[in-house]
Amino acid sequence: MSSHQHVRPWRMIERRKSRKIRVGSVEVGGDAPITVQSMTNTLTSDAQATLRQIAALEEAGADIVRVSCPDVESTQALRTIVDNTAIPIVADIHFHYKRAIEAAKAGAACLRINPGNIGSADRVREVVQAAKDYGCSMRIGVNAGSLEKELLERYGEPCPEAMVESALFHANILRDHDFHEFKISVKASDVFLTVAAYQALADAIDCPLHIGVTEAGPLRTGTIKSAIGLGNLLWAGIGDTIRVSLAADPVEEIKVGFDILKSLGLRHRGVNIIACPSCARQGFNVIDTVAKLEERLAHISTPMSLSIIGCVVNGPGEALFTDVGFTGGGAGAGMVYMAGKPDHKLANADMIEHIVELVERKAEELKAQQDALMPVAAAE
Repeated sequence: MSSHQHVRPWRMIERRKSRKIRVGSVEVGGDAPITVQSMTNTLTSDAQATLRQIAALEEAGADIVRVSCPDVESTQALRTIVDNTAIPIVADIHFHYKRAIEAAKAGAACLRINPGNIGSADRVREVVQAAKDYGCSMRIGVNAGSLEKELLERYGEPCPEAMVESALFHANILRDHDFHEFKISVKASDVFLTVAAYQALADAIDCPLHIGVTEAGPLRTGTIKSAIGLGNLLWAGIGDTIRVSLAADPVEEIKVGFDILKSLGLRHRGVNIIACPSCARQGFNVIDTVAKLEERLAHISTPMSLSIIGCVVNGPGEALFTDVGFTGGGAGAGMVYMAGKPDHKLANADMIEHIVELVERKAEELKAQQDALMPVAAAE
């Protein structure tokens, strides 16, 4: 237990106990960090375009990337893709079980199958054998929009019970074949259905859970739906890897995923900017400044905090808890805070460049401290 959790019990999140699996070089479940993933939207058959997008996702912080494999051309390109990136690649399979077998042979780290449309139990068994033969993990991906016909007839509509029944039925097939390297998702575009299905599944099985609100929508509304659904689950300790499904650039999915985890103190990456909404008291244009700083500091991956507050009402107090802070004042200048303490005055006209320089320098300092501690942590 970390010290801040001990001192502030209201911030404690006790993660659901799950067994750990591997997706290539990345651990999922157990005590492994909650991973963030996205999916490419290029034609997988265009290996170079797909690799460019994978590189952008990796730079944004993605731990795992999924690619769709709808045809033979895609699984043929998969070998080139896998050979030219270090990030684990999940092959997304629908309808054609042979694509899963081809993807396993091509080096996919994980096979995602949707039980509702992969076909018979025999076909699922063949996919399991391929996963065993080529060292893949698997994800059972249940979606409210593609449940098995028999379940829909019995339950009348997609519901948590139907989704969990589908997931457990296919998990049992994997376990009957002595295959345990799998995770499960039970996604819906409806937030209530998604959360209820995951809550029930979390109690029913100990495998890692891949969580997400599927087809959440455009960037703004999709982010809100995902934050509500995933936030509820993560706060309850449910979820080992997350995907935010947005009708937007996949890089935005990674950013939103990390922001959700950061807001709950579950994962930290990059600069966490604390900023006021601004009002008539502001000593500088807060909104414009924060937008520019967010863009200029996007390259920093070291976890750290920056407060940008328009006036002295909350500025000094927020700065107490941030690595770097700036509080607006009068006469076109404000105060810079370092590690919570007033450090020097700064003219508004110079603030962007100066704050970027301060944050970059602080990030290097924090990274050096972290790197110095790593051998000690390894020895323990």
